[in-house]
Amino acid sequence: MLKQSLRQRLLEIARRSIEGHLKQGKIPDFSVTEPELLENKAAFVTLTKGGHLRGCIGYTEPIHPLHQTIASCAVSAAFSDPRFPPLRADELSQIQIEISVLSPLEKIQDISEIEVGVHGLFITKGFYRGLLLPQVATEYGWDRETFLEQTCYKAGLPADAWKKGAEIHIFSAEIFHEQP
Repeated sequence: MLKQSLRQRLLEIARRSIEGHLKQGKIPDFSVTEPELLENKAAFVTLTKGGHLRGCIGYTEPIHPLHQTIASCAVSAAFSDPRFPPLRADELSQIQIEISVLSPLEKIQDISEIEVGVHGLFITKGFYRGLLLPQVATEYGWDRETFLEQTCYKAGLPADAWKKGAEIHIFSAEIFHEQP
């Protein structure tokens, strides 16, 4: 669990990364010395505007130090999420940033291991991959089966692919966001 000061630092890095990309076309350099932020971690950055999704990008594997993952994902969520047009400068003040720092993925054999509201899902089958964060099922009031079906849809698979050979991984997330 990250201390509140580290959570605030990551939210600041995310926002300043988006601002830097808008103004200079690049992510600014950050002087980071906190050991927790230098650990390789998987994470997602979610942007909302008026309570609606405006971008969400992340890494499922811990391949970069956490602060770099957050900076990169924030910029990608703002400018490279294919579901949305790139963020405009006049939208920046309306965006709320949420960060989800992921636990390692854990492959499961039995769907009874999935705790809705606690676990996120990552489903793979062949070249298809889909991930939904833990908070998504809660926000929509989904049960376990609906959560599985929706993750399959996100992967571009039929709703019942989770029953037909897809690999199911669970993970938890430490979720925090900017205060309005």
